[in-house]
Amino acid sequence: MAREQNAKRPRVGIALAGGFARGIAHIGVLRVLREEGIPIDVVAGTSVGALIGAAYCSGASLDQMERIASETKFTDFGRWTPSWLGLATNHRLELFLSRFTSASRFEDLKTPLAIAATDINMGLPVYYCGGPIGPPLRASCAYPGLFVPVKFEGRMLVDGFLSALVPVQGTLLLGAELIIAVYLEASSSGEPRTFTEVLSRSFTITQRHADIEWRRQADIIIEPDVTSFLWDDFSKAPELVRAGEAATRKALPAIRAALEAKTLTSTE
Repeated sequence: MAREQNAKRPRVGIALAGGFARGIAHIGVLRVLREEGIPIDVVAGTSVGALIGAAYCSGASLDQMERIASETKFTDFGRWTPSWLGLATNHRLELFLSRFTSASRFEDLKTPLAIAATDINMGLPVYYCGGPIGPPLRASCAYPGLFVPVKFEGRMLVDGFLSALVPVQGTLLLGAELIIAVYLEASSSGEPRTFTEVLSRSFTITQRHADIEWRRQADIIIEPDVTSFLWDDFSKAPELVRAGEAATRKALPAIRAALEAKTLTSTE
């Protein structure tokens, strides 16, 4: 009997980093991957990557996501309430997510999602992929010093970027066999103008000197050129989306090669 070969492609995961408004570039990345027929089976997100990931995994339109992003203001997700633990709260983020989707639980999503946060007491990453989306999303976006930490399920949580800068581990937890990582580097030129920029610059410097395990775990790394954008440049959404698109198109040959190399072939 003749033997037939059956090709089985790898389960593809994409890990989306944080970066405030720079995260709008993720929309461009996802758009090109969709247009080019690159499958995305699971998503993991940190901070704004978690927000983009939640909207995308719910089936929200990428055009709608870009439009809402361009209209976004800090007060849409943050409320200034200075305290000893932070300058603002981000309770409004859950309502902001409802602009994209009615999904309120991970189980409602069309594509599996993992959200990364940091346990501030243990100093370790925590991944959420089941239950309510809102609290883990707020925790993942709770930038230290700016936002008050989020208490959830017995933990005090802050921004996922502290322990999962690019959450590749989250894609592995969801069974990814080929990982596309998207990293958004912040600018380090010029003098910071605000308290937030001082914080962001400080964390960026620390991360550059850290042992970045995620780079060794990722199969493909996409790095949109977003260093010229500020943390609150939401009005520049079209330019940020184009930056994501350009970087992804440049990475397409490597992505296709990785898919082909990791496709498993068996015989019957």
